[in-house]
Amino acid sequence: MNLEQPLSEKEFDDLDNFLLSDRCADDAMTLDTLHGYLTAIAVGPETIMPAEWLPRVWGEDKTAPQWKNPKEEQRIVNLIMRFMNEILITFEVSPKEFEPLYVEHEYEGETLIDPEGWCWGFWEGLELRADAWAPVWDSEAGPLMRPIYLLGADEIEEEELAEVDNPRKAHKLALEIEANLPGIYRFWLPRRKGAVETVKRDEPKVGRNDDCPCGSGKKFKKCCGAEG
Repeated sequence: MNLEQPLSEKEFDDLDNFLLSDRCADDAMTLDTLHGYLTAIAVGPETIMPAEWLPRVWGEDKTAPQWKNPKEEQRIVNLIMRFMNEILITFEVSPKEFEPLYVEHEYEGETLIDPEGWCWGFWEGLELRADAWAPVWDSEAGPLMRPIYLLGADEIEEEELAEVDNPRKAHKLALEIEANLPGIYRFWLPRRKGAVETVKRDEPKVGRNDDCPCGSGKKFKKCCGAEG
């Protein structure tokens, strides 16, 4: 399936229900936490491969669900990969249109954003490369990170608790985070490192219509370059 195809409403619900089901551990990520987690990985200082970040989705001990069959595993993992790709594409094409997947709740007659799950997820993603993230804190982008820190970090200073001690303050910080994310993305964009270093080719690439270097006398495309 095309990874660039956004999730349909049904697929979105299917993934949400699966993560909340008994098939997953009690501490498996919920959909909003997963979105925050994937966002940190998408915008952060280094490319991280799915083989590293996917197991954490299933909980602290990284134990995968008991799949009914390989087809189910393939489908759920595919949904998660497409969920990630939506994030990557949005930042690449139009960062200002990116919207964190927050949940909402009622508080004293108001509908407010509850961003904590999303921020916990972002912090989990940041922790995968905490050392690589370090430069942001003392940079011009440092203040942009502060609302995520206040709501997502495992511990904050006692004097900072007053900044997050009621749902209205959390709601306000959630709006700040949404406004700040394009700036965080821009900070890391020129600094971002790939997952693997590019290998320099000492030999020129063989064209598909060139003679095959194996010495068969056939064109490359009909010999070693043939698909399959």
